Amino acid sequence: QVQLVQSGGGLVQPGGSLRLSCAASGFTLDRYDIGWFRQPPGKEREGVSCTSHSDSTTTYANSVKGRFTISRDNAKNTVTLQMNSLQPEDTAIYYCAAASNSATMRKSPDYWGQGTQVTVSS
Repeated sequence: QVQLVQSGGGLVQPGGSLRLSCAASGFTLDRYDIGWFRQPPGKEREGVSCTSHSDSTTTYANSVKGRFTISRDNAKNTVTLQMNSLQPEDTAIYYCAAASNSATMRKSPDYWGQGTQVTVSS
């Protein structure tokens, strides 16, 4: 079965860290761009970070630059999002997605993870 399975997330205090993982089954992630998106309560979904499979470039939303890090582990067929210095405004449901190229990522990724809740609160 072709799918992305997410793990990680949860409740953390402001300033804390969490790591999200996105594991692929039924296909190999090294042939896909991988993106992380989030949807805060009552807001639209937004892009957080992306890693390209073709040239290994990574991009980040301005709101998370310097705090979040996206990385691949091709041996484990997994992409992780390390989130540090978390703030209440980072509270959202986080989704990973796989797309064959950047245009597809922007329009309609090929695969989506199931989503995981991240809550930053004291």
